[in-house]
Amino acid sequence: MEFSKDTKIYIAGCGGMLGEAVYNKFNTIVNVCATDIDVSANWLSYADVREYKAIKKSVLDFGPDIIVNLAALTDMEYCENNQENAWLTNALGAENLALLAANLDIPYVYISTAGIFGGEKEFFNDFDTPNPLSYYAKSKYHGELVTKQFVKKHFVVRAGWMMGGGPSKDKKFVNKIYRQIISGAKQLNVVDDKLGTPTYTVDFAKGLYRLVESELYGTYNQVCEGSCSRYDVALEFIKLLGLEKDVFVKKVPSDFFAEEYFAPRPPSEKLVCMKLKARDIYVMRDWKTCLGDYSAVFIKDLTSRKRPVRREYITQVVNMFD
Repeated sequence: MEFSKDTKIYIAGCGGMLGEAVYNKFNTIVNVCATDIDVSANWLSYADVREYKAIKKSVLDFGPDIIVNLAALTDMEYCENNQENAWLTNALGAENLALLAANLDIPYVYISTAGIFGGEKEFFNDFDTPNPLSYYAKSKYHGELVTKQFVKKHFVVRAGWMMGGGPSKDKKFVNKIYRQIISGAKQLNVVDDKLGTPTYTVDFAKGLYRLVESELYGTYNQVCEGSCSRYDVALEFIKLLGLEKDVFVKKVPSDFFAEEYFAPRPPSEKLVCMKLKARDIYVMRDWKTCLGDYSAVFIKDLTSRKRPVRREYITQVVNMFD
């Protein structure tokens, strides 16, 4: 498929950390309609994937050539405690957009997660059978199933441990570490028994563009090269910030956070990008290289602060897991 400014791509759930990167990549080349329930930027408009009539009107008013679905609830504990909303957003929302894509006979892109696997082995390729453990994973896997069932021209693209968006948008592991650092934490407890593959939003967006352009429809794993533990990521990030002498990263088992992080997680959700590599459309770089690039925004923010914010718990141990 040859993209141009005449190509119209509708992106749902575009207000988050991945959405910003996807918008920045696609908007310079095609005509994008970016929507979200949180209209946090002037390039976003409101649309809720859970409401079929409303999302249908939003889509039909734009008249897209492609629909991309980034809308998801990704906080695993929230999904465990709010199962109905998890199903409505992650499953029904995906179903609503898949139906619209099928009725319009246009390609549909659904972003899934490495979390759909159960951790029965260390590495999972594109063809391995999912075994979702949590309500987050179950609802996301349903999105995969309906996408494949309803839409002939579909892309299911699985991401891993997401990083991107910077201090203002990153809701995941890297920014959780950073927020504790600027609050004055001197020690971080980080698990070393959960394994995965980081996924940089900027690289993911580039890969997504290349994949959609290829018209090689199907299911794909798309993550950075290399794999690691949460502890490895934390250690590398502290090093990149130049704080290895100021902040100590301590290894702890997952049980250490059993009360706070109670949603079931697989011991390993490492993805292998077998199909992208075999078809010579893999663009993701090594996770350490990507984290190095990503760290620049945190280094800039850190150096702009005259000194870290000091709070009462400065000497307390800070718990970091997910």
